[in-house]
Amino acid sequence: MTMCTCMVQEGQISPAQQATLCAETSAFAQRHFGTPGEINWVTVPGGNGYTAGELSTSVIVSVTADRSLAPSQRIPLLHELEEIWRTHAKKTANEVVSVIRDPQ
Repeated sequence: MTMCTCMVQEGQISPAQQATLCAETSAFAQRHFGTPGEINWVTVPGGNGYTAGELSTSVIVSVTADRSLAPSQRIPLLHELEEIWRTHAKKTANEVVSVIRDPQ
């Protein structure tokens, strides 16, 4: 399994969106790293996430790659992962933090 952590603010992602985001993130991991994503969904309780002094509307999605990636490989994957989340979470580019980590 490919480890995927998704952090969202309470009340900002519907159950239907969550199901779609989990499926799409898992499919992304399968396509690019050879195994489905194992999703660790973390909901930040309301009133506990802030950006620039305001309640946060951001989401963070972090996927662990199966190998070290050169920037030329990593950048297109980050864009694809961000697009999945922008589309299905209805977020702007400024609200999606996408991360692809090298394996430990």
